Amino acid sequence: MPALFIDPGSLSRELLLEKSTITADDTGELVENWVEIASVWAQIEPMESGLRILGEQGLPEITHRITLRMRSDIASTMRLRKGLRIFQILTLHDPDDSGRYLVCRVREESR
Repeated sequence: MPALFIDPGSLSRELLLEKSTITADDTGELVENWVEIASVWAQIEPMESGLRILGEQGLPEITHRITLRMRSDIASTMRLRKGLRIFQILTLHDPDDSGRYLVCRVREESR
């Protein structure tokens, strides 16, 4: 597979990579907290928007493609954040099997 050209200058958005941790509060109830793992530079491209049906309610859904430098410590259980915008990682792949870049398909969570 030929190497894919990605302009490194297009990785101009700083995002925070976060991992979920589950802890028990004072009453013993489990609480999900998000912990910052790293700061990464990425390119964010909107892909599509639509409605996701949850029960009888339609929720707006926006998906993006986020390209960043390869990291071996990213999993689909993590998320990326830019300020108040939160991107839940759906899929990850190396676009040209070169180990240089990582492309994430993400869903922007509505607030």
